[in-house]
Amino acid sequence: MTQAEVKIRNAMEQDRDSILAIHMNAFGAGDGEVIAKLVDEMLDDDSGEPMLSLIAETDGEVVGHLLFTSASIEPEHGQVSARILAPLAIVQNRQRQGIGGRLIETGLRLLEESGVDLVFVLGYPDYYSRFGFLPAGVQGVQAAYPIAPQNADAWMVTELTPGTIENCGGTVRCSKALDHPKYWIE
Repeated sequence: MTQAEVKIRNAMEQDRDSILAIHMNAFGAGDGEVIAKLVDEMLDDDSGEPMLSLIAETDGEVVGHLLFTSASIEPEHGQVSARILAPLAIVQNRQRQGIGGRLIETGLRLLEESGVDLVFVLGYPDYYSRFGFLPAGVQGVQAAYPIAPQNADAWMVTELTPGTIENCGGTVRCSKALDHPKYWIE
């Protein structure tokens, strides 16, 4: 598959069933149900606004989804605008084809254009570092819940406005739907 065959667009309400199916497929039985339920709750959670929900389509089929929700840093640091990237899912038969990367790159570009300063993620360092994410804890910004020392590098941040992280420190607060320890413990 070439990248030109993949279309990235804003998700619409009528995409919800497809979005939940993507997460079920990508994460498999058990985890897929938990993640799909979380996504369903996050899409209805006003405390996550403003959010950016993107889907990837190929041949008219929805094959990927990425959600960014609003976040804040406590103590407050002026007008710092932040988002959390969570979750990202690509259907199993389309993984490792660059679709996730296209979703991330498009999302980060759109967020930067809209004035967002920082984006956080709890994910695989080897993967997310390709998109400019660096460990956040060593830069003084902690996750909503403590991250085990062996997984500390998985809590990451990327600056969309250079120099922002230098003036931040504290704890990231997320949407109500995502604000449960079970989503933060690896």
